[in-house]
Amino acid sequence: MKILMCSFGSHGDVNPYLALGRELLQRGHAVTIATSSGYRDLIERHGLCFAPVRPENRMEDVDLMKRVMDARHGTETVVRQIVMPAIRDTYQDLLAPASKADVLVSHVLTYAVPILAEKTGQPWASTVLSPMVFFSPHEPPVLAPLPGLAKLRCLGPGINGWLFRQLKRISRSWSQPVADLRRELGLPSGLDPLWEGQHSPHLVLAMFSPLFGPPQPDWPANVEVTGFPFLDHSDTPLNAELEQFVAGKERPIVFTLGSAAVKVAGEFYRIAARVAKKLNRRAVLVAGSAADALKPELPASMTAVEWASFPGLFARAAVVVHSGGVGTTAQALRAGVPQLVVPFAHDQFDNADRVRRMGTGRILFRSRITEKSLSRELERVLADNGAMRSSNEIGRVISDERGAAKAAEILLNRWS
Repeated sequence: MKILMCSFGSHGDVNPYLALGRELLQRGHAVTIATSSGYRDLIERHGLCFAPVRPENRMEDVDLMKRVMDARHGTETVVRQIVMPAIRDTYQDLLAPASKADVLVSHVLTYAVPILAEKTGQPWASTVLSPMVFFSPHEPPVLAPLPGLAKLRCLGPGINGWLFRQLKRISRSWSQPVADLRRELGLPSGLDPLWEGQHSPHLVLAMFSPLFGPPQPDWPANVEVTGFPFLDHSDTPLNAELEQFVAGKERPIVFTLGSAAVKVAGEFYRIAARVAKKLNRRAVLVAGSAADALKPELPASMTAVEWASFPGLFARAAVVVHSGGVGTTAQALRAGVPQLVVPFAHDQFDNADRVRRMGTGRILFRSRITEKSLSRELERVLADNGAMRSSNEIGRVISDERGAAKAAEILLNRWS
């Protein structure tokens, strides 16, 4: 079978499809990932085919990333200023690779895939990487622009359902380019692509652990929860220099902002270093391109690296401080290590709240980061034996989940 998967975003939006693609490849199927051209080498290095699709990922544009990672307007920036204006380009770019595929697989931001599937009659599976995407009134997500609304969760699905209907009404204009393209192609208006319309009527793969996102009664009937699709193995080694550093007796605190928030870190890492020194703790700063500038400033008890293998590093950490991207959150959960989540935007606020509710960590809002607040929250996490026990227990369960393999099996069983 030939499968075309389409994605857009950061490494956290591409790695799950690489993991799924490798599982499908091992079973003898042909896989193409259609995404921004910057991921070509990564995709082909894993033995999968690549197809370029617009819009291009512009993560090196710092001014744009500041808008993308803004808590209040970040999601609107991604949808209205980046993805929707390119909807016709995306559709045109997908026509050729889709014509050779037996099954299409969409990401939450690839709004052209449902249109193409409906126009051509091709089978289509949608995917969800974060539980908040289902917007269930039975488990209302924490919204980055309005995190305070989460306090209304106790009012039940009736009130929260009404609130979501208002949000849907407010955001309806965001998807006008999809409505225009559907009309040009002779298709009916369809469901709202930002809400119900993103979910395939054939199969929805919820690619996260059921411990992280327990199924809710109002999810689509065809949802299959697979577990997290890890691209790497839990025993993936570190490079020699970092391995030597973490081999010390005391586990370090690990600070990382993933592949997106790291572009707009500001003073985060310097504050982190000062706090680690104040607490007399060893630390690893996974700081992207800023690592080289940071490293000379650090004492021998700390190091800065551009990138690290998260499984190998997190398993040696005392605490992982991160921005709450679902990929990094999943890695920390699998490692069985407590977390302090500093959400920036998008699903990160909801992921952080799930970590808190699972008893595996705490939250510190980015706007409230100071040396004093970061020091206080880290001391609380480090002293929380309950969080350590919960992290260990959940880590053992998630380590045994075969998310990518299960997703591949479900997909193949549905259409083989």
